[in-house]
Amino acid sequence: MITIDNYFNKVNTLDFSSFPDALKKGHEFVTKATANGSSWVSYHSSEAIKKTVDIYLSKLNEFVSSNTKAEKKQTKKEKQRQEHHEIIQETMRRQGITPKEKAAPKAKDKQPLPQPQMVERIPEELRFIRRFVNLNDKTKTKEDILRFINSLQKAIVEKRIRKTSTYAEQIRYIQGKLIEVYNSMKGKIHLELKPDTLEKMKVLVKEEKVMPSVNFIKAYINMNGKPGMKKKADGLLKRITRMVDKKLIPANDPYMNELISITKNLESFLDDPTQKALSIERNKLNGLEGILGCACNQLNGIDEKPAIMNSMDFANLQFETIGLKGKWLELIGDPSANFTAMVFGKPKMGKSYLCIDFAGYLARNHGKVLYVAKEEGLDMTLQKKLNDKDVAHPNLYVASVLPENLALYDFIFLDSVNKLGLTPEDLSRLKAFNPSKSFIFIFQTTKMGAFRGANTFQHDVDVVIEVPERGKAVQMGRFNQGGEIDIFSKYSP
Repeated sequence: MITIDNYFNKVNTLDFSSFPDALKKGHEFVTKATANGSSWVSYHSSEAIKKTVDIYLSKLNEFVSSNTKAEKKQTKKEKQRQEHHEIIQETMRRQGITPKEKAAPKAKDKQPLPQPQMVERIPEELRFIRRFVNLNDKTKTKEDILRFINSLQKAIVEKRIRKTSTYAEQIRYIQGKLIEVYNSMKGKIHLELKPDTLEKMKVLVKEEKVMPSVNFIKAYINMNGKPGMKKKADGLLKRITRMVDKKLIPANDPYMNELISITKNLESFLDDPTQKALSIERNKLNGLEGILGCACNQLNGIDEKPAIMNSMDFANLQFETIGLKGKWLELIGDPSANFTAMVFGKPKMGKSYLCIDFAGYLARNHGKVLYVAKEEGLDMTLQKKLNDKDVAHPNLYVASVLPENLALYDFIFLDSVNKLGLTPEDLSRLKAFNPSKSFIFIFQTTKMGAFRGANTFQHDVDVVIEVPERGKAVQMGRFNQGGEIDIFSKYSP
């Protein structure tokens, strides 16, 4: 059996060239995650990596075991066939019979059928040609034909269809025929295209076909944020896996990395009974929509860096920061766009005022913010703090519970972690599922002023802010050690 303890010794004896692409990708993932076997730290420290590797090892062992049994069975059958053949040959030799050789079967001259070109998106012209072909042998009203004409005219006006198009001649023909039919109609009409016209246009429609990987991406996006998608997600995961295993989606498919990421998120969604809706990170969603031809703003994802880098290369890396200004730069410094922070202090010292003020600043300047006020709830106390600091903004949302789908938000405040009943593992899982988002965790304290919870909380965040006395905030994190501000100051950039 192959385990993490003997993995690289065992796989050296395997020929991965004959393995399914999914297992090849799994091997590449293990090699990368462990720096070619030099360290399994990421496996033991990351629940997401451990889960991925364990699933891969299970499938690898299952495949190796089934192949070994099949090889043994095949070898036994071949041996039996050989023995049987030798007995027949010996019998014929004794009887003086010379076996006749079978003539090789004649190859049939068959012309291969033309294969469609696989594309990310069917051109607009072909969409209208297909729609025109589908009118054949159908009964349509005058309104139906008018809608078709209006859609075509709009595409032409918006220059989604141009005069220089490869299919300009067909589009002009369709436009002319539709107008001719519309002008002659009085009511419903049964449409029949000329056989030669129908055949020629059918050939055009079959010239291009959407890549299976792109269809899977589209189905995946359509599930985002919708409740009741567990069954569909399970079906989509099985279809993707089956297509990849059967090599109907080749290993060199340009969107193989996206499919691997999709399957991981689908598996996490299916394995978590508390997650009611599939959530796709906004930066990943924008990237996937871009593949489908969405004219949306493309956000850069978080680049994965290798486990080992040359110091010269690392020194030249450019890290993207949020761009904090004013008192927030003075207190925190300028962290990366996916930072984590913890805030703690005794009751009535101002930690909630501080966090609400910060939430308002982020909403005004840096993106959408969710403030989960579990400790106070959506009551007059929270309303007073919002009004006192004048932080209400269209980009700032408040909630009394932590929603399952955080895809809409860039910054999430949890007030408080203790009231929400979250463990260090829960917070790590939140970050793993939302790697591009920033989290600000607010903690209750003991009578001595220490935050309630395991020390793991403090070690896992980038920024630590303490409110040791009324109205004073001190930062002890890694970006601006020792930064201080007055919480109740009216100055708010």
